Amino acid sequence: MTSVARQMWEAVERYHQLCYWAPEVREEGTRVGLKGFWMNYFATRVAPLGAVSPETVYSLFFYYSPHRIRRAIPDAWSFATPKEILTARYRGMDQALRRELGSIVDSQEVFSAVELTQQAIAATPGTGRTLYSGWNSLPWPDEPHLALWHACTVLREHRSGSHLLALATEELDGPQSVITQVAVDEAPADWIQHEAGWSDEAVQEAKKLLRERGWLDAADQATSECYEGRSRVEALTDTFDGRHWEQLGEDKCVELAEVMNTLNQHLPKDDQLDWREIYNGDRDSK
Repeated sequence: MTSVARQMWEAVERYHQLCYWAPEVREEGTRVGLKGFWMNYFATRVAPLGAVSPETVYSLFFYYSPHRIRRAIPDAWSFATPKEILTARYRGMDQALRRELGSIVDSQEVFSAVELTQQAIAATPGTGRTLYSGWNSLPWPDEPHLALWHACTVLREHRSGSHLLALATEELDGPQSVITQVAVDEAPADWIQHEAGWSDEAVQEAKKLLRERGWLDAADQATSECYEGRSRVEALTDTFDGRHWEQLGEDKCVELAEVMNTLNQHLPKDDQLDWREIYNGDRDSK
């Protein structure tokens, strides 16, 4: 049975994730000076923390290789300030959401979702969730559809931080995390190098350590220990990410999930939640 925390993450993730694929967001980022998908991705996501170092970004995005991060950070800050980058991201999201949602952009569903997500955020502590705290420190947009995207981003980054804590508890580093995710069939194999950017050497070293740990067998297939470990990661993530949803209450969680489902039907599929359907190389332009 899917936990409430995961159900609510899926609901807010779908609204949040438009920022990664909407052409308007990339265009606005390019207009202020950012170059390419990955510089847009890292700089726009971490901008609430300021012009931080690549080491800081890696500590928060350690799924990705340091090499991939260093190709974007700190150069991004020489092209645009974090404030300019954030302004561009919100400007692009305004355009993208208006295009995707059309006539329902100012609907009652949007207003209701904003109210419910604000209540959830009010009950959410930020301890150990740095990106969550950074995004939650920003002023709320006035436009309801943008305020909802802001809320979904804040909540999504709480989940991200909770997942990072769970992976660290299980003593999995960046390449081990994505390799084991692929091994238990929770992600496509292309994510290891094409998406996360790990080198052949890093992949082989990570697999060696996972074999020694008993998580991979001699053929580099997931063992029962690997499945059990990944289950612990997801359960712990749900625990770390679940308290604010418990405080919101079952009825309001159901209401928010239903409202978000209505809105999300107008949005593109998510490459995390829907990867079996959409991960077919169409995003090679990264």
